[in-house]
Amino acid sequence: MRDRLENLIEHMLDGKIMLAEAISEFERIYIEKALERNGDHLSNTAVALGIHRNTLSKRVADYRTDLKLNSHNGRGSRRL
Repeated sequence: MRDRLENLIEHMLDGKIMLAEAISEFERIYIEKALERNGDHLSNTAVALGIHRNTLSKRVADYRTDLKLNSHNGRGSRRL
């Protein structure tokens, strides 16, 4: 797994992706995949991620708000 992550990081560095953007995108996708595995059940997903349910709920709400804003600005949409 480490090799795959290092390769991804090399691509991101080549593409001039800033650390904050990389971390944010990783977190968003990680949460999205965890939600999929847990049938969108927030409590079970929070346990699986090792975070409080309220923290997860706020992050998901923030992601959804970002998605709505981006879709109005013509920047595509995502699942959350």
